[in-house]
Amino acid sequence: MDKLEIVKNRLFETDASLVVMFSNGEIKEYFNKRVIDIVSILKENKDGLKDAIVADKIIGKVAATLMTKAGVKKVYSKTLSKFGKDVFDNNNIPYEYDIITEYVINNEKTGMCPMENRFKDEEDLDVIYDFFVK
Repeated sequence: MDKLEIVKNRLFETDASLVVMFSNGEIKEYFNKRVIDIVSILKENKDGLKDAIVADKIIGKVAATLMTKAGVKKVYSKTLSKFGKDVFDNNNIPYEYDIITEYVINNEKTGMCPMENRFKDEEDLDVIYDFFVK
């Protein structure tokens, strides 16, 4: 079983929202919604996701940007927004997904996630990264 399959299986076995296999081989599950855990990892260590293999339940443009700027090696997402897919495509990040969606929906399920909406047209990934991590 390859590393992406390992984190993908762990995502569903533990009902985590995010599973990371760090470059040292350590695997850790996270359970917060949105990008809270990704931001926390990066604030603690800006190189914390370098060469990591990541499985996440939902990835939009912000999560894809944070992962891309952090140097992840490979990504799986159960649900991937077209905005997030574009980030991975434009930056040659290998990824897999089960469902593609127009955008990440908000908590009330009435429209677009406020952060996806705020940054959907932002082309400078540093602007998005700096908003969350710096």
